[in-house]
Amino acid sequence: MATSTTVHAITNTQIGLTQDQRHRQRAYFASMMVRTFCFIAAIVLHNPYRPFAIAGALILPYVAVVMANAGKERPSESNAFVLHQPRKSLPNLSDL
Repeated sequence: MATSTTVHAITNTQIGLTQDQRHRQRAYFASMMVRTFCFIAAIVLHNPYRPFAIAGALILPYVAVVMANAGKERPSESNAFVLHQPRKSLPNLSDL
């Protein structure tokens, strides 16, 4: 009986903590820049666009914080570092 083992490549591992934090910080910074733009737009723009700019300035901080606190994603089954052992089958009675 031939046994097969699953070989995992290093590219299937999770990203490092520092890279994850850097990505989340950049996403948070970009969201805050859009919020700043919304504040400026709320001052400069007139009706009917001003309410949209104010809504963006009020909603974006919540979205940015939730996204920044999301943290590292859990590995999916394809990325998990688990060696899958093949199941052994019972011998047929006719082979005995």
